[in-house]
Amino acid sequence: MPTPITRALSLRRCIGTLGLLAATSIWAQPSGGPYGPVPQRYAVPKAAHVYFVAPDGRADATGASLAQPTTLETAMARVVTGDAIVLRGGTYRTGGLQLNQGVTIQPYLDETPVLKGTRVATEWQALPNNVWRTTWKTLFPAQPLGWWHADREGMVTPLHRFNNDMVFIDGEALPSAGWAGEVVGGKGFYIDYAKGHVYIGVNPAGRTVEITAHDVALHRPSRSVHGKPSDRKGFTMRGLTLTQYAYRAIDIEGKKPATLVSEEPTDDPVGPSPESEHGKEVVGTVLENVTISHCSRVAGFFRGDKLVIRNSMISDTSTEGIYVIGSSDVLLERNLIRRNNVERLTGYYPAAVKIFNQSHRVVVRDNLVVEQPHSNGVWWDVGNRDGVFVNNYVEGTMAGVFFEISNGLTVGGNVFVNNQQGARILNSAGAKFHHNTFVNSPVLIDRNERSAQGDHFGWHPQTGPDVNERVGHVFEGNLLVADAGVKGPLLRFEQPPKVCGTVTAPMTTRVDGNTYIRATGMGAAQPLVSWAPIPGAAGAACQTNYATLDEFRKAQPSLEGKGRAFAAPDGAVFRSPDLRRYELAWAPDGLQPLSVDPALRKLLGWREATHLPGALPAAR
Repeated sequence: MPTPITRALSLRRCIGTLGLLAATSIWAQPSGGPYGPVPQRYAVPKAAHVYFVAPDGRADATGASLAQPTTLETAMARVVTGDAIVLRGGTYRTGGLQLNQGVTIQPYLDETPVLKGTRVATEWQALPNNVWRTTWKTLFPAQPLGWWHADREGMVTPLHRFNNDMVFIDGEALPSAGWAGEVVGGKGFYIDYAKGHVYIGVNPAGRTVEITAHDVALHRPSRSVHGKPSDRKGFTMRGLTLTQYAYRAIDIEGKKPATLVSEEPTDDPVGPSPESEHGKEVVGTVLENVTISHCSRVAGFFRGDKLVIRNSMISDTSTEGIYVIGSSDVLLERNLIRRNNVERLTGYYPAAVKIFNQSHRVVVRDNLVVEQPHSNGVWWDVGNRDGVFVNNYVEGTMAGVFFEISNGLTVGGNVFVNNQQGARILNSAGAKFHHNTFVNSPVLIDRNERSAQGDHFGWHPQTGPDVNERVGHVFEGNLLVADAGVKGPLLRFEQPPKVCGTVTAPMTTRVDGNTYIRATGMGAAQPLVSWAPIPGAAGAACQTNYATLDEFRKAQPSLEGKGRAFAAPDGAVFRSPDLRRYELAWAPDGLQPLSVDPALRKLLGWREATHLPGALPAAR
């Protein structure tokens, strides 16, 4: 029988509900949205030259007017800095487009252009056992990269999932299969790469069957194309949909040329690099109200400073959705990011958003990250600095926000719901958490012996703090609420026994003013806080759990002087979880507002000088 708090915290709803709430402004936190693309009516821009294109445009047409549209491919080859491409509505089955000029790409008025990386398969041969076969020329076989642990993960993830081909029947993606017999009963698709055959287990008669034909929609080189050198300016894309691309939809180069699927795409730069030496090849790319979906690896590789992705939807990707590499002063805002790692790859470190390789001052603000049961949410990894993660709503991920081998992160005003971990800080320094709400989402801050010596990923640890520098974390004014189903501590500071005695400095400088609310179950009582290192202790003894806040304060008298812990009431904890209203339904006796630093108030958009623990005020 569910407890009242379990019922109150239940959040198993469909994304349609999320979209409805956001679209109708019922959504109350963090901002009310809207998240994802907002319908617009785009006026024809006042550009030096405007090229009109249409799905049925002619390559020899000028594109100078609506009456004479050219093709998208032709327009891409002709434009120069300051021009605009205006797309009529409809489906463009295209890919491999190249553009190295700072131009605007947008719809005509309120029309809906859709770029698809598939073609329709019409020639099928019926085989025994309700299997159908076609011959296909554009195939995209692939293997996992060399760092994948085949001896460990190969027992869980079949290799055919790493191929980049996709098959859709009436718009629905089919899973890949390992042999032709596995597709019987409509369970997926199989490809015989040696013979170029695609097999399905659904009668294609009267259906639209689409198979991938392109492995990128738009490639932005940092070198010369179409007889023009790169102007180093990013494009502006508004109101388009890019879908059904093998590998990725967008690829923006840095100093290195775009990589093959068999090559590591993130080694740009390689090794520790001054900020002035990377991210300058393509500056100022903007995506607004763009949808990217059904890409067999990532939605896009985004390299270059001053990137902005706003009010866009990234959905149904595999290893990553948005992949930011070696870029600074980036803004991701009001995006809807859902369903990464749809193939359930293991050992590939998936993330809906990955911010990688010495990216500085990346701001992730007021986004909706949901439906990620097999993926992390937003992950900073390898040498990043001064990240900002504020006012986001994150639900149903492996780790909502993950910060690894990096320096400086501000996490504030976010709501984390039903995540395996609300946040994880690993081998990093200076992560500061202020006024977040964690619902069934424990927090882990840990460090280990990993260093630049003999690391599996080579130079990666050189870009972040060394083993004895992984300190300076702050955890203040947060609200942590858990039902009886959550086991273990709600707040964990941990390190392995092998570094105890040699790594002795506390990981945190301040832990205070946090509020813990926990339901009690029928089993043994769960610890509240896990702590390491214990001064003077060696081995496993340097890690211990505290069952209560009083025990923690007694052992660590400088911490949690203003902290409070409460047993969950029999009634509702929050105002209305079913409507994603995570204001406390009541203010427990003794719970007091805390002072909020003016700089943090400005960052979060708060006016009041004080605020209750957590991201939201109590219900009135």
